[in-house]
Amino acid sequence: MQVDVLNIKGAKTGRSVELPDDIFGVEPNNHVIYLAVKQFLAAQRQGTHKVKTRLEVKGSSKKLHRQKGTGGSRKGNLRNPLFKGGGTIFGPKPRDYDFKLNRKVKDLAKISALSHKAQASAIVVVEDINLETPKTKQFVEILDSLKINGKKSLVIFPEYSDNLYLSLRNLPKVTGTPVTDINTYDIVNADVVVLTETVAKIFSDDEVAAEA
Repeated sequence: MQVDVLNIKGAKTGRSVELPDDIFGVEPNNHVIYLAVKQFLAAQRQGTHKVKTRLEVKGSSKKLHRQKGTGGSRKGNLRNPLFKGGGTIFGPKPRDYDFKLNRKVKDLAKISALSHKAQASAIVVVEDINLETPKTKQFVEILDSLKINGKKSLVIFPEYSDNLYLSLRNLPKVTGTPVTDINTYDIVNADVVVLTETVAKIFSDDEVAAEA
């Protein structure tokens, strides 16, 4: 898949990169995408929900009245779950919602998601972005030039950069990530995937792309 490289002004540079078909041109597997997104969202859950059982709520442990002979129902103590202020039956407890997903499944999910974006012509390759200082306004100007401002965008950089991260972190529809940290959810959630030229060349290197 041949893609033109644009400069930060949105014009063609005259260069192009070849995005490998084994990453951007496979038949997408929607089921593994579903599994990867489900696993990512499950891992984000804190799982700190907690209620008190009858052993943990306040209240006397004395039996309210004798078992038989009162003409009423049997009762334990005030902490009975049937009473107001009593404990909760089968309530939620702290737990971890994350689950294991095989590395090959996660890799296939990312490849399938990228192939979906390639089929939808939702991949943009731009020359490397180097900002001397954090400037959100300057980054917005780049997005305007690429005609993607206002769209949910995933910008993939070759490595982490403070200036780039600080420039885009306040933009609600823009997510930036190093190539080593990309995940299926971010790809699927974005309307446009923006690759810097260096990242596009990394994907062309089979050995490096396999580790991404």
